[in-house]
Amino acid sequence: MTPEATNGERSEEDGWLNSGVRGIGAASLLSDAGHEVPTSLLPAFLTSTLGAPASALGLIEGISDGLAGAARLGGGALADDPNRRRATAIGGYASTAVLSGLIGVASNAWQVGLLRAGAWFSRGLRVPARNALLADTVPASVYGRAYGFERAMDNLGAIVGPLLAIALVAAFSTRTAILLSIIPGLLAVLAIIYAIRHTARPAERKREPIRLRIRPVMKGDLGQLLGAVSAFELGNIAATLLILRATDLLEPGRSLDDATQLAIGLYVLYNVAATLASVPAGRLADSATPVRVLTIGVGAFVIAYAGFAFVSASIPLLAIFFILAGIGIGAVETAEHSAVAMLAPDNLRGSSFGALAAIQSFGNLIASSTVGILYVVISPTVAFLFPVVAMAVALASLGRLATSRK
Repeated sequence: MTPEATNGERSEEDGWLNSGVRGIGAASLLSDAGHEVPTSLLPAFLTSTLGAPASALGLIEGISDGLAGAARLGGGALADDPNRRRATAIGGYASTAVLSGLIGVASNAWQVGLLRAGAWFSRGLRVPARNALLADTVPASVYGRAYGFERAMDNLGAIVGPLLAIALVAAFSTRTAILLSIIPGLLAVLAIIYAIRHTARPAERKREPIRLRIRPVMKGDLGQLLGAVSAFELGNIAATLLILRATDLLEPGRSLDDATQLAIGLYVLYNVAATLASVPAGRLADSATPVRVLTIGVGAFVIAYAGFAFVSASIPLLAIFFILAGIGIGAVETAEHSAVAMLAPDNLRGSSFGALAAIQSFGNLIASSTVGILYVVISPTVAFLFPVVAMAVALASLGRLATSRK
C-alpha cells in the first residue's frame, strides 16, 4: 500500500484497521501512557510533596483544561488545512511530552500549574489535527469503529500510565517517575509520523488563510449535537478528582502512600472499562446512532458521580463507580468524535473538531474548578452532586435531540 492510496483502496486492502488508524492509535497509547504518569501522581505530588491544598489541584486542572480549550479552537483552524494538520499533530505531541515530564523538577504549585497548562495547551492544539487525520484514513461508514479504536488505545495508555507510575515510584522517586514520562511521549511522536506517512497525501490546493469558522459549524444537525455535548461537558470533571476522593476515603488507617496506590489501582479499573467500552460503542454508533451511545454514556456517569458523592471507604463500591465512569467516558468520547466526523463538511472538519474539543475543555474548566472548590469549602458530597445535576440536564438535552431527529 502506498501513502497516495485513496480511502476506498485502503478500505478494500486493510479494512478499517489500516496503517494510518494503527499509527494514530499507537500515538494515542504512547502519549497517554506518558502524560498519565504525572497525572496519576499529581494529587499526591501537589498535596504531600509540595504542601498545596486540594483546591490547588482543582484550579490547576480547570485552568489547564480551559487553556487546552483555547488551543483546540486555534488547532481547529490550523487543521482545516490538510497540510497544516500534519505539522500541528507532530509539534503538539512533542511539546506535550517535554512539558509533562518537566513537572518532575517543579518546586512549588505555581510551577506545576505553568507546566501542566503548557502541556495541556500543546495537547489541545494537536487534538483537532489528530481527529481530522483519522477521518482522512477511513470511509464514513466505519468512523465509529476507527474512533472507537483510537479511544480504546488512548484509554489503554491510561492503564499503562498509572501502572508505570507505580513501578517508577517504587524503583526511583515521584520526581524521577514524572521526569521519565518523557520517553513514551517522544515515542508517540514517532508513531504519529508513521501514521502520517501511511495516510493519503491531500490534493494540492490553494492554501487558505488561517481563520476560525465557528458560525457555520454551529448550524443544523451539527450545531444541535454540540449543544447537547455542551450540557454534558459542564459535569465532566477531571479524573484526578476521582483519585483524590478515593485517596481521602481510603487514607484513614493507612499510610498516604498505601492509600494513593490503592486509588491509582482503582483509576486503572476506570481506564480498563473505558478501553473495553470504546470499540463496542463505536460499532453501536455505526449501526445505530451516536445519540443513543451518548445517552448510555451520560447515564453511566450519573450513577457513578452519585456514588462518589455518598460512598464510604469501601473498595468494592469505589471500584464499581470507577468502572461506571470509565464506561461512560469510553462511550461518550467515541460517540462525540464519530458524530462530528459524519456531520462536518470536509472543508470545516478541523474547525468542527476544534469546536468540539473547546466545548470539552471549557466545560471541564467549569466542572473541575467548581468541584475542587466545593470539595474544600463545603464537602466532597456536595462537590460530587454538582456534576450529577449537570449530567441530568445533559440527559434531558439528549432526549430532546433524539425526539427532534425522529
